[in-house]
Amino acid sequence: MEADESVKQEVLRLVPQREPFRFIDEIISLDDDRIVGAYRFREDEYFYRGHFPGNPITPGVILIETMAQVGVVAFGIYLLSRRNNMRPGDMKLPISLFSLADGVEFKQIVKPGERVIVKANKIYFRKIIIKAGVSMEKENGEIICSGELSGVGVDK
Repeated sequence: MEADESVKQEVLRLVPQREPFRFIDEIISLDDDRIVGAYRFREDEYFYRGHFPGNPITPGVILIETMAQVGVVAFGIYLLSRRNNMRPGDMKLPISLFSLADGVEFKQIVKPGERVIVKANKIYFRKIIIKAGVSMEKENGEIICSGELSGVGVDK
């Protein structure tokens, strides 16, 4: 069953990353098996100054981080709240640490100003470990990158 808008907003609020290292603007859809989120890379992002001057492109590690914030962190917050039968805001959340990027392939670049859509499908969620198949695409549906990502929650 699709999460309602208030749950999506609460999960988004609970994602611990903040400016200038937050790469999730919106949760488009969310249920027990899948999450879809979006982020628009601003033209003034700090990393564009050096990657690459005169021809800025989004670094691959930032694309992986963007996929992880949607497909591991936000998705994990939601699944943990569902498993514990609680609204996300009622929980003491562990910090989610990114633990694995497997088979990530890059097919496109992302330029400043572009909006990306991140889609993740749950492979498993056990205890406080999540593994998801994650892809990132442009608004026209072209795949930018994809792979399997995992994360684990650790107490603060």
